[in-house]
Amino acid sequence: MKKLSQKVVKLLAKKRYKISFAESCTGGLLSSCITSINGSSKVFTLGLVTYSNQAKINILKVSKKIIIKHGAVSYETCLSMVKNLNKISKTNISVSITGIAGPKGGTKQKPVGLVFVGIKKGNKTFVKEFLFKNKKRNLIQRATVNKALNLILTLAK
Repeated sequence: MKKLSQKVVKLLAKKRYKISFAESCTGGLLSSCITSINGSSKVFTLGLVTYSNQAKINILKVSKKIIIKHGAVSYETCLSMVKNLNKISKTNISVSITGIAGPKGGTKQKPVGLVFVGIKKGNKTFVKEFLFKNKKRNLIQRATVNKALNLILTLAK
């Protein structure tokens, strides 16, 4: 993850891009990976850990209706998180993450390992859904961060 984080920081610095994160199931791991890299202060603006529904509603202004209708772990919630984070941070790239890291908390419809990563750059916004088969919490978190870093690299080019 360190090499990937270094690549991201280097590319963002070269492009003079600023980045922000709203993390739920990764608990700040993505922010930590970026800020552990020398020179990250040139690119990293804001990292929020909006772990609870209350934080998603109060800080990121995700509609309570969206969370009630679709759940905190959903395409719709992730999309709302990234759009509103972008309004707050005014960064070139914004990233949101929500998911079920386990080992408990999954259902048949939303199993442990289900994660959504949202990215907004300029007027492009998309949400990717991932299902990680490994049910170990830290491995799901790390796999999610890896996916997010790779998405950032692809989008920032």
